[in-house]
Amino acid sequence: MKRFVMLLVVVLFLGLIPLFSQCGIAEELVIATVNNPDMITMKKLSEEFTKDTGIKLSFIVLPENELRQKVTQDVALGAGKFDIVTIGTYDTPFWAANKWIVSLEPYFKKMSATELKEYDRDDFLSPVISALSLNGEQFAIPFYGESSMVFYRKDLFEKHGLTMPKAPTWEEIYQFAKVLNDPANNNYGIVLRGLPGWGQNMAVFGTMINAFGARWFDEKWHPQFDTQEMRNAFQFYKKIVTEVGEPGPTTVGFTEALALMSSGRAGMWYDATVAAGFLEGVDSKVKGKVAYALAPSAKKKNNGWLWAWSLAIESASKNKDVAFEFITWATSKDYIKLVGETIGWQQAPPGTRISTYENPNYQAAAPFATLTLDSMKNADYDKPTYDPVPYKGVQYVSIPEFQGLGERVGQELAAYLSGAKSLEDVIQACQKSAIEVSKDGGYYKE
Repeated sequence: MKRFVMLLVVVLFLGLIPLFSQCGIAEELVIATVNNPDMITMKKLSEEFTKDTGIKLSFIVLPENELRQKVTQDVALGAGKFDIVTIGTYDTPFWAANKWIVSLEPYFKKMSATELKEYDRDDFLSPVISALSLNGEQFAIPFYGESSMVFYRKDLFEKHGLTMPKAPTWEEIYQFAKVLNDPANNNYGIVLRGLPGWGQNMAVFGTMINAFGARWFDEKWHPQFDTQEMRNAFQFYKKIVTEVGEPGPTTVGFTEALALMSSGRAGMWYDATVAAGFLEGVDSKVKGKVAYALAPSAKKKNNGWLWAWSLAIESASKNKDVAFEFITWATSKDYIKLVGETIGWQQAPPGTRISTYENPNYQAAAPFATLTLDSMKNADYDKPTYDPVPYKGVQYVSIPEFQGLGERVGQELAAYLSGAKSLEDVIQACQKSAIEVSKDGGYYKE
Protein backbone atom coordinates (compact mmCIF):
# COMPACT_ATOMS: atom_id res chain seq x y z
CA MET A 1 0.00 0.00 0.00
CA LYS A 2 2.82 2.40 0.88
CA ARG A 3 4.46 1.63 -2.43
CA PHE A 4 1.22 2.51 -4.22
CA VAL A 5 0.84 5.80 -2.32
CA MET A 6 4.44 6.78 -3.11
CA LEU A 7 3.90 5.98 -6.78
CA LEU A 8 0.70 8.03 -6.75
CA VAL A 9 2.53 11.00 -5.21
CA VAL A 10 5.27 10.80 -7.85
CA VAL A 11 2.69 10.64 -10.66
CA LEU A 12 0.79 13.61 -9.24
CA PHE A 13 3.99 15.62 -8.83
CA LEU A 14 5.11 14.90 -12.38
CA GLY A 15 1.69 15.92 -13.59
CA LEU A 16 1.97 19.24 -11.80
CA ILE A 17 5.35 20.17 -13.32
CA PRO A 18 3.79 21.64 -16.49
CA LEU A 19 1.37 23.61 -14.28
CA PHE A 20 4.26 24.98 -12.22
CA SER A 21 5.98 25.89 -15.46
CA GLN A 22 2.92 27.74 -16.73
CA CYS A 23 2.73 29.65 -13.47
CA GLY A 24 6.30 30.82 -13.89
CA ILE A 25 7.65 28.82 -10.92
CA ALA A 26 10.04 26.55 -12.78
CA GLU A 27 10.82 28.79 -15.74
CA GLU A 28 14.30 29.84 -16.79
CA LEU A 29 14.80 32.19 -19.71
CA VAL A 30 17.93 32.18 -21.84
CA ILE A 31 18.69 35.62 -23.26
CA ALA A 32 21.27 36.27 -25.99
CA THR A 33 22.51 39.84 -25.95
CA VAL A 34 25.37 42.07 -27.03
CA ASN A 35 28.20 43.10 -24.69
CA ASN A 36 27.60 46.82 -24.71
CA PRO A 37 27.07 48.88 -21.55
CA ASP A 38 23.28 49.19 -21.82
CA MET A 39 22.85 45.43 -22.03
CA ILE A 40 25.27 44.85 -19.15
CA THR A 41 23.10 47.23 -17.12
CA MET A 42 20.02 45.22 -18.12
CA LYS A 43 21.68 42.01 -16.96
CA LYS A 44 22.58 43.59 -13.62
CA LEU A 45 19.16 45.10 -12.94
CA SER A 46 17.26 42.00 -14.08
CA GLU A 47 17.89 40.61 -10.60
CA GLU A 48 14.90 42.79 -9.65
CA PHE A 49 12.76 40.96 -12.21
CA THR A 50 13.79 37.59 -10.80
CA LYS A 51 13.13 38.82 -7.25
CA ASP A 52 9.61 39.94 -8.21
CA THR A 53 8.63 36.97 -10.38
CA GLY A 54 10.81 34.04 -9.32
CA ILE A 55 11.78 33.56 -12.98
CA LYS A 56 15.44 32.71 -13.41
CA LEU A 57 17.44 34.34 -16.18
CA SER A 58 20.53 33.10 -17.99
CA PHE A 59 22.35 35.69 -20.09
CA ILE A 60 24.62 34.81 -23.01
CA VAL A 61 26.58 38.03 -23.54
CA LEU A 62 28.65 38.16 -26.73
CA PRO A 63 30.60 40.63 -28.89
CA GLU A 64 28.40 42.09 -31.62
CA ASN A 65 29.78 40.08 -34.56
CA GLU A 66 29.70 36.80 -32.61
CA LEU A 67 26.18 37.51 -31.35
CA ARG A 68 24.89 37.98 -34.90
CA GLN A 69 26.49 34.72 -36.03
CA LYS A 70 25.29 32.54 -33.16
CA VAL A 71 21.78 33.95 -32.99
CA THR A 72 21.28 33.76 -36.76
CA GLN A 73 22.36 30.11 -36.73
CA ASP A 74 20.04 29.32 -33.83
CA VAL A 75 16.92 30.89 -35.30
CA ALA A 76 17.58 29.58 -38.80
CA LEU A 77 17.88 26.02 -37.49
CA GLY A 78 15.00 26.41 -35.04
CA ALA A 79 17.29 25.08 -32.31
CA GLY A 80 15.67 27.14 -29.59
CA LYS A 81 18.81 27.60 -27.50
CA PHE A 82 17.64 31.12 -26.74
CA ASP A 83 14.23 32.33 -25.64
CA ILE A 84 14.95 36.02 -26.16
CA VAL A 85 17.34 37.43 -28.75
CA THR A 86 18.77 40.91 -29.16
CA ILE A 87 18.41 42.06 -32.76
CA GLY A 88 18.26 45.36 -34.61
CA THR A 89 16.05 47.31 -36.96
CA TYR A 90 17.80 45.71 -39.94
CA ASP A 91 17.19 42.10 -38.89
CA THR A 92 13.65 42.29 -37.58
CA PRO A 93 11.53 42.48 -40.79
CA PHE A 94 13.47 39.64 -42.46
CA TRP A 95 13.40 37.41 -39.39
CA ALA A 96 9.69 38.05 -39.06
CA ALA A 97 9.14 37.08 -42.71
CA ASN A 98 11.15 33.88 -42.12
CA LYS A 99 9.07 33.14 -38.99
CA TRP A 100 12.22 32.98 -36.87
CA ILE A 101 10.65 35.30 -34.30
CA VAL A 102 7.02 35.61 -33.23
CA SER A 103 4.57 38.45 -33.65
CA LEU A 104 4.05 40.23 -30.34
CA GLU A 105 0.50 41.29 -31.14
CA PRO A 106 -1.19 38.18 -29.64
CA TYR A 107 0.72 38.74 -26.41
CA PHE A 108 -0.21 42.40 -26.22
CA LYS A 109 -3.86 41.35 -26.66
CA LYS A 110 -3.56 39.14 -23.56
CA MET A 111 -2.62 42.16 -21.43
CA SER A 112 -5.35 43.73 -19.35
CA ALA A 113 -6.54 47.27 -20.02
CA THR A 114 -4.66 48.44 -16.92
CA GLU A 115 -1.44 46.72 -18.02
CA LEU A 116 -1.68 48.20 -21.51
CA LYS A 117 -2.28 51.67 -20.12
CA GLU A 118 0.74 51.40 -17.81
CA TYR A 119 2.97 50.00 -20.56
CA ASP A 120 1.80 52.69 -23.02
CA ARG A 121 2.75 51.48 -26.50
CA ASP A 122 1.94 54.92 -27.94
CA ASP A 123 4.83 56.36 -25.93
CA PHE A 124 7.42 54.74 -28.23
CA LEU A 125 8.98 56.76 -31.06
CA SER A 126 7.00 55.79 -34.17
CA PRO A 127 9.94 55.59 -36.66
CA VAL A 128 11.60 52.95 -34.49
CA ILE A 129 8.43 50.90 -34.02
CA SER A 130 7.80 51.06 -37.76
CA ALA A 131 11.26 49.61 -38.43
CA LEU A 132 10.51 46.74 -36.02
CA SER A 133 7.23 45.80 -37.66
CA LEU A 134 6.07 43.79 -40.66
CA ASN A 135 2.64 44.12 -42.27
CA GLY A 136 1.39 46.15 -39.35
CA GLU A 137 2.48 43.69 -36.67
CA GLN A 138 5.26 44.41 -34.18
CA PHE A 139 7.90 41.68 -33.85
CA ALA A 140 10.44 43.28 -31.49
CA ILE A 141 10.49 45.95 -28.80
CA PRO A 142 13.27 48.57 -28.78
CA PHE A 143 15.46 48.40 -25.68
CA TYR A 144 17.27 51.52 -26.79
CA GLY A 145 17.30 53.52 -30.00
CA GLU A 146 20.08 55.55 -31.50
CA SER A 147 21.31 57.70 -34.30
CA SER A 148 24.92 58.85 -34.66
CA MET A 149 26.66 62.08 -33.74
CA VAL A 150 30.02 63.65 -32.97
CA PHE A 151 31.33 63.75 -29.41
CA TYR A 152 34.09 66.25 -28.78
CA ARG A 153 36.13 67.52 -25.87
CA LYS A 154 34.90 71.05 -25.30
CA ASP A 155 37.80 71.74 -22.92
CA LEU A 156 40.33 70.87 -25.64
CA PHE A 157 38.42 72.91 -28.21
CA GLU A 158 38.54 75.92 -25.90
CA LYS A 159 42.24 75.36 -25.24
CA HIS A 160 43.02 75.42 -28.98
CA GLY A 161 40.52 78.16 -29.87
CA LEU A 162 38.32 75.84 -31.96
CA THR A 163 34.57 76.15 -32.50
CA MET A 164 32.48 73.11 -33.44
CA PRO A 165 29.43 73.83 -35.64
CA LYS A 166 26.18 72.11 -34.75
CA ALA A 167 26.32 70.42 -38.18
CA PRO A 168 30.02 70.00 -39.13
CA THR A 169 31.43 68.72 -42.41
CA TRP A 170 33.87 65.81 -42.57
CA GLU A 171 36.59 68.18 -43.75
CA GLU A 172 36.05 70.35 -40.67
CA ILE A 173 36.25 67.26 -38.46
CA TYR A 174 39.53 66.28 -40.11
CA GLN A 175 41.02 69.75 -39.61
CA PHE A 176 39.97 69.78 -35.95
CA ALA A 177 41.50 66.33 -35.45
CA LYS A 178 44.82 67.51 -36.91
CA VAL A 179 44.99 70.21 -34.24
CA LEU A 180 43.99 67.89 -31.40
CA ASN A 181 46.15 64.92 -32.39
CA ASP A 182 48.97 64.24 -29.91
CA PRO A 183 50.11 60.63 -30.42
CA ALA A 184 53.36 61.18 -28.49
CA ASN A 185 51.21 61.43 -25.36
CA ASN A 186 48.75 58.70 -26.42
CA ASN A 187 46.07 61.25 -27.24
CA TYR A 188 44.42 61.06 -30.64
CA GLY A 189 42.55 63.61 -32.72
CA ILE A 190 39.61 61.29 -33.33
CA VAL A 191 38.58 57.71 -32.74
CA LEU A 192 36.56 55.81 -35.39
CA ARG A 193 35.55 52.16 -35.60
CA GLY A 194 37.88 50.08 -37.74
CA LEU A 195 36.92 46.57 -36.61
CA PRO A 196 35.53 44.74 -39.65
CA GLY A 197 31.84 43.88 -39.55
CA TRP A 198 28.63 45.18 -41.11
CA GLY A 199 27.61 46.49 -37.70
CA GLN A 200 31.08 47.72 -36.79
CA ASN A 201 33.30 49.60 -39.26
CA MET A 202 30.51 49.59 -41.83
CA ALA A 203 28.11 51.40 -39.49
CA VAL A 204 30.45 54.39 -39.51
CA PHE A 205 31.65 54.01 -43.08
CA GLY A 206 28.11 53.45 -44.35
CA THR A 207 27.18 56.98 -43.32
CA MET A 208 30.41 58.27 -44.85
CA ILE A 209 29.46 56.63 -48.17
CA ASN A 210 26.20 58.58 -48.13
CA ALA A 211 27.85 61.82 -47.06
CA PHE A 212 30.32 61.79 -49.96
CA GLY A 213 27.54 61.31 -52.51
CA ALA A 214 28.25 57.62 -53.08
CA ARG A 215 25.75 54.77 -52.98
CA TRP A 216 25.78 50.97 -52.94
CA PHE A 217 23.46 50.56 -55.96
CA ASP A 218 21.80 52.82 -58.49
CA GLU A 219 18.07 52.71 -59.24
CA LYS A 220 18.49 49.60 -61.41
CA TRP A 221 20.49 47.82 -58.68
CA HIS A 222 23.74 48.24 -60.59
CA PRO A 223 26.62 48.30 -58.05
CA GLN A 224 28.26 51.71 -57.64
CA PHE A 225 31.62 50.94 -56.03
CA ASP A 226 33.56 51.68 -59.19
CA THR A 227 32.81 55.42 -59.00
CA GLN A 228 34.76 58.50 -58.01
CA GLU A 229 32.35 59.27 -55.18
CA MET A 230 32.99 55.85 -53.62
CA ARG A 231 36.75 56.23 -54.04
CA ASN A 232 36.53 59.59 -52.30
CA ALA A 233 34.78 57.99 -49.32
CA PHE A 234 37.35 55.18 -49.04
CA GLN A 235 40.28 57.56 -49.34
CA PHE A 236 38.94 60.02 -46.79
CA TYR A 237 38.19 57.26 -44.27
CA LYS A 238 41.73 55.92 -44.49
CA LYS A 239 43.25 59.41 -44.36
CA ILE A 240 41.45 60.52 -41.23
CA VAL A 241 41.96 57.24 -39.36
CA THR A 242 45.62 56.71 -40.23
CA GLU A 243 46.72 60.34 -39.93
CA VAL A 244 44.83 61.54 -36.86
CA GLY A 245 43.10 58.47 -35.43
CA GLU A 246 43.89 55.75 -32.92
CA PRO A 247 46.60 53.11 -33.51
CA GLY A 248 45.56 49.57 -34.43
CA PRO A 249 42.15 50.71 -35.71
CA THR A 250 41.13 47.33 -37.17
CA THR A 251 40.77 46.03 -33.60
CA VAL A 252 38.58 48.93 -32.47
CA GLY A 253 34.82 48.44 -32.38
CA PHE A 254 32.19 50.35 -30.42
CA THR A 255 33.29 49.05 -27.01
CA GLU A 256 36.98 49.79 -27.60
CA ALA A 257 36.22 53.25 -29.00
CA LEU A 258 34.08 54.06 -25.98
CA ALA A 259 36.96 53.06 -23.70
CA LEU A 260 39.36 55.36 -25.55
CA MET A 261 37.02 58.36 -25.45
CA SER A 262 35.85 57.88 -21.86
CA SER A 263 39.45 57.51 -20.64
CA GLY A 264 40.35 60.91 -22.12
CA ARG A 265 42.56 59.64 -24.92
CA ALA A 266 40.62 61.13 -27.86
CA GLY A 267 39.63 64.66 -28.81
CA MET A 268 36.62 63.54 -30.85
CA TRP A 269 34.59 60.45 -31.57
CA TYR A 270 31.89 59.86 -34.18
CA ASP A 271 29.56 57.01 -33.23
CA ALA A 272 26.20 56.03 -31.78
CA THR A 273 24.25 58.63 -29.81
CA VAL A 274 23.71 56.05 -27.06
CA ALA A 275 27.35 56.48 -26.02
CA ALA A 276 26.62 59.95 -24.64
CA GLY A 277 25.15 58.54 -21.44
CA PHE A 278 28.29 56.57 -20.71
CA LEU A 279 30.57 59.51 -21.40
CA GLU A 280 28.60 61.37 -18.73
CA GLY A 281 28.63 58.38 -16.36
CA VAL A 282 30.39 58.17 -13.02
CA ASP A 283 33.22 56.03 -14.40
CA SER A 284 34.01 58.40 -17.27
CA LYS A 285 37.12 60.57 -16.96
CA VAL A 286 35.61 63.07 -19.39
CA LYS A 287 32.32 63.57 -17.57
CA GLY A 288 31.24 67.18 -17.98
CA LYS A 289 33.93 67.81 -20.61
CA VAL A 290 32.08 66.51 -23.67
CA ALA A 291 29.86 68.40 -26.13
CA TYR A 292 27.92 67.13 -29.14
CA ALA A 293 27.31 67.82 -32.83
CA LEU A 294 25.24 66.25 -35.62
CA ALA A 295 26.65 63.56 -37.90
CA PRO A 296 29.22 65.06 -40.35
CA SER A 297 28.26 65.93 -43.91
CA ALA A 298 30.07 66.35 -47.21
CA LYS A 299 28.04 66.38 -50.43
CA LYS A 300 24.97 65.21 -48.50
CA LYS A 301 23.59 66.36 -45.14
CA ASN A 302 21.55 64.44 -42.53
CA ASN A 303 23.79 61.38 -42.38
CA GLY A 304 23.05 60.13 -38.88
CA TRP A 305 22.04 56.49 -38.83
CA LEU A 306 18.88 54.99 -37.32
CA TRP A 307 19.15 51.87 -35.20
CA ALA A 308 17.55 50.18 -32.22
CA TRP A 309 18.88 47.20 -30.31
CA SER A 310 15.65 45.37 -29.61
CA LEU A 311 14.29 42.29 -27.84
CA ALA A 312 12.43 39.57 -29.74
CA ILE A 313 11.14 36.10 -28.89
CA GLU A 314 12.41 33.09 -30.84
CA SER A 315 9.71 31.02 -32.53
CA ALA A 316 11.33 27.85 -31.12
CA SER A 317 11.16 29.11 -27.53
CA LYS A 318 9.12 26.97 -25.15
CA ASN A 319 8.66 29.89 -22.76
CA LYS A 320 7.05 32.54 -24.95
CA ASP A 321 4.57 33.92 -22.40
CA VAL A 322 7.26 34.33 -19.77
CA ALA A 323 9.66 35.75 -22.36
CA PHE A 324 7.06 38.38 -23.23
CA GLU A 325 6.75 39.21 -19.54
CA PHE A 326 10.49 39.90 -19.39
CA ILE A 327 10.81 41.96 -22.57
CA THR A 328 7.91 44.20 -21.57
CA TRP A 329 9.49 44.63 -18.11
CA ALA A 330 12.86 45.57 -19.65
CA THR A 331 11.28 48.11 -22.02
CA SER A 332 8.81 49.66 -19.58
CA LYS A 333 8.74 53.14 -18.07
CA ASP A 334 9.41 51.50 -14.71
CA TYR A 335 12.64 49.96 -16.00
CA ILE A 336 13.82 53.32 -17.31
CA LYS A 337 13.02 54.80 -13.89
CA LEU A 338 14.95 51.95 -12.23
CA VAL A 339 18.04 52.71 -14.34
CA GLY A 340 17.71 56.42 -13.63
CA GLU A 341 17.41 55.99 -9.89
CA THR A 342 20.07 53.29 -9.45
CA ILE A 343 22.65 53.86 -12.21
CA GLY A 344 21.99 57.49 -13.12
CA TRP A 345 19.47 59.26 -15.34
CA GLN A 346 22.15 60.07 -17.91
CA GLN A 347 22.37 56.32 -18.61
CA ALA A 348 18.65 55.68 -18.99
CA PRO A 349 17.94 53.81 -22.26
CA PRO A 350 17.56 56.52 -24.93
CA GLY A 351 15.78 56.74 -28.24
CA THR A 352 12.71 54.68 -27.42
CA ARG A 353 10.12 56.54 -25.34
CA ILE A 354 8.89 60.11 -25.74
CA SER A 355 8.34 60.29 -21.98
CA THR A 356 12.05 59.85 -21.35
CA TYR A 357 12.80 63.11 -23.15
CA GLU A 358 9.97 64.87 -21.31
CA ASN A 359 11.28 63.71 -17.93
CA PRO A 360 12.88 66.63 -16.01
CA ASN A 361 15.31 64.23 -14.29
CA TYR A 362 16.57 63.00 -17.65
CA GLN A 363 16.75 66.51 -19.10
CA ALA A 364 18.82 67.70 -16.13
CA ALA A 365 21.24 64.76 -16.27
CA ALA A 366 21.53 64.41 -20.04
CA PRO A 367 22.88 67.53 -21.81
CA PHE A 368 22.85 65.48 -25.01
CA ALA A 369 19.11 64.72 -24.91
CA THR A 370 17.95 67.39 -27.37
CA LEU A 371 20.66 66.67 -29.93
CA THR A 372 20.01 62.93 -29.67
CA LEU A 373 16.35 63.46 -30.43
CA ASP A 374 17.25 65.84 -33.29
CA SER A 375 19.66 63.24 -34.68
CA MET A 376 17.01 60.53 -34.68
CA LYS A 377 14.41 62.80 -36.26
CA ASN A 378 16.89 63.96 -38.93
CA ALA A 379 18.04 60.47 -39.87
CA ASP A 380 17.10 60.12 -43.54
CA TYR A 381 16.08 56.45 -43.39
CA ASP A 382 13.80 56.49 -46.44
CA LYS A 383 16.12 58.60 -48.65
CA PRO A 384 19.62 57.88 -47.34
CA THR A 385 21.70 58.97 -50.34
CA TYR A 386 22.36 62.09 -52.42
CA ASP A 387 21.22 60.39 -55.65
CA PRO A 388 18.10 58.18 -55.78
CA VAL A 389 18.36 54.53 -54.72
CA PRO A 390 15.89 51.63 -54.64
CA TYR A 391 16.62 50.76 -50.99
CA LYS A 392 16.13 52.19 -47.51
CA GLY A 393 18.42 52.24 -44.48
CA VAL A 394 21.16 54.73 -43.67
CA GLN A 395 24.10 52.57 -42.56
CA TYR A 396 22.83 49.47 -44.32
CA VAL A 397 20.92 48.39 -47.42
CA SER A 398 17.51 47.01 -46.49
CA ILE A 399 17.80 43.62 -48.20
CA PRO A 400 18.41 40.25 -46.50
CA GLU A 401 21.63 39.73 -48.45
CA PHE A 402 23.23 42.85 -47.01
CA GLN A 403 24.48 41.06 -43.91
CA GLY A 404 26.83 38.95 -46.04
CA LEU A 405 27.68 41.79 -48.41
CA GLY A 406 28.33 44.19 -45.56
CA GLU A 407 30.67 41.69 -43.93
CA ARG A 408 32.68 41.29 -47.14
CA VAL A 409 32.93 45.03 -47.74
CA GLY A 410 33.88 45.51 -44.08
CA GLN A 411 36.75 43.05 -44.50
CA GLU A 412 37.90 44.79 -47.66
CA LEU A 413 37.75 48.17 -45.92
CA ALA A 414 39.90 46.82 -43.08
CA ALA A 415 42.40 45.42 -45.58
CA TYR A 416 42.65 48.81 -47.26
CA LEU A 417 42.98 50.58 -43.92
CA SER A 418 45.82 48.31 -42.80
CA GLY A 419 47.64 48.59 -46.14
CA ALA A 420 47.18 44.92 -46.98
CA LYS A 421 45.34 45.78 -50.22
CA SER A 422 45.33 48.70 -52.64
CA LEU A 423 42.32 50.92 -53.17
CA GLU A 424 41.71 49.61 -56.69
CA ASP A 425 41.88 45.98 -55.58
CA VAL A 426 39.38 46.73 -52.82
CA ILE A 427 37.05 48.67 -55.13
CA GLN A 428 36.97 45.84 -57.67
CA ALA A 429 36.45 43.19 -54.99
CA CYS A 430 33.52 45.14 -53.52
CA GLN A 431 32.06 45.75 -56.99
CA LYS A 432 32.24 42.03 -57.76
CA SER A 433 30.55 41.06 -54.49
CA ALA A 434 27.80 43.62 -55.01
CA ILE A 435 27.12 42.36 -58.55
CA GLU A 436 26.79 38.80 -57.26
CA VAL A 437 24.31 39.89 -54.57
CA SER A 438 22.29 42.00 -56.99
CA LYS A 439 22.05 39.30 -59.65
CA ASP A 440 21.67 36.28 -57.36
CA GLY A 441 19.01 38.10 -55.36
CA GLY A 442 17.06 38.98 -58.50
CA TYR A 443 17.40 42.72 -58.00
CA TYR A 444 19.56 43.54 -61.03
CA LYS A 445 17.74 45.16 -63.95
CA GLU A 446 19.17 45.50 -67.47
